[in-house]
Amino acid sequence: MKKRIFLVLLSVVVILVGCGKEEPLKPQKQYFASWNNCEALTALQEYVEDVTNPQSPNYIPPKDRIATFDMDGTFVGELYPTYFEYNLLEYRVLEDTAYGNHAPDSVRLAAQQIRDFVRNGTPLPDHFDMIHARAAAKAYAGMTIAEFDAYVKAYAAKPANGFTGMTYGQSFYQPMLEVFEYLEDNGFTYYVVSGSDRFICRALVEPLGIEPNRVIGMDVKLRSSSQGTEEGVNYTMGREEEIVRTDELVIKNLKTNKVLQINQEIGKVPVLSFGNSGGDAAMHNYCLSNTLRSMAIMLIADDEARDHANREKALQLAERWHQAGYYVVSMRDDFKTIYGNGVQKVDFTF
Repeated sequence: MKKRIFLVLLSVVVILVGCGKEEPLKPQKQYFASWNNCEALTALQEYVEDVTNPQSPNYIPPKDRIATFDMDGTFVGELYPTYFEYNLLEYRVLEDTAYGNHAPDSVRLAAQQIRDFVRNGTPLPDHFDMIHARAAAKAYAGMTIAEFDAYVKAYAAKPANGFTGMTYGQSFYQPMLEVFEYLEDNGFTYYVVSGSDRFICRALVEPLGIEPNRVIGMDVKLRSSSQGTEEGVNYTMGREEEIVRTDELVIKNLKTNKVLQINQEIGKVPVLSFGNSGGDAAMHNYCLSNTLRSMAIMLIADDEARDHANREKALQLAERWHQAGYYVVSMRDDFKTIYGNGVQKVDFTF
């Protein structure tokens, strides 16, 4: 009897071993095909492996694995020849005659300043980010959310100035999309935290599957289409009404405003932060203040062959970011490709 039981158990073991040979373990998923080996990428992978290891003293549970990403210049192109939202305002006022003929003087002036900057190199006025924000609020006032979304997407479908083989809406940095995938597969939730208009950001990142509630940006005040001047606390919206944009700026989401908006909308301090400019430094510092292990990364636009970059300026920024305690990604040295195959840098056309 004992011998029979032994033989049965032995048979089961042989079968299981045989099955293991027939169905080998699948190879581990490969990420970062668009990257060269570099300090920042190595550090990111080591960081993720550490904080997702339950045996590590630095383990971070999934609910706290929050990553924040700036948009323009961090995973979307911003050098064609300037920010997407600046290009859009210039187009809205100076080329879209259906609106431009009725644009207020302050809006027309801001659009012309963008054009002069782009075409002639005329410096933008001090604090132009706020000048643009107020002008943009006026330029799209009265549009429903759906109308504005369609307007942004129609412009995003145009060929990107300064490149062949790419529209504005396709101008994602391929290596950074691989970072998104890597983080998501490792239990991180990532948010877009941009200085650009929230609804522009939503329209641009929709093809990436980023949900609207994970997008934070510049905001204007919204109203119901029949609300008039009555405050929302006193007005009950009807089923047939739509949400429309007003000309009232609520917040320009830059620098410390990014931190305040992260706190209000996410409610947690990020453990990873990605950016490319001084407008992201406050967000990085907020991340690095976390009591959990954290990390901040800055991209520098130093690739003059594949993008419209200023390498000398970028290297100066790189030194500044290193001194601030951020890891630095060189788009020239660390990216095998920026926008993907078939995209070529060309001269700007005007």
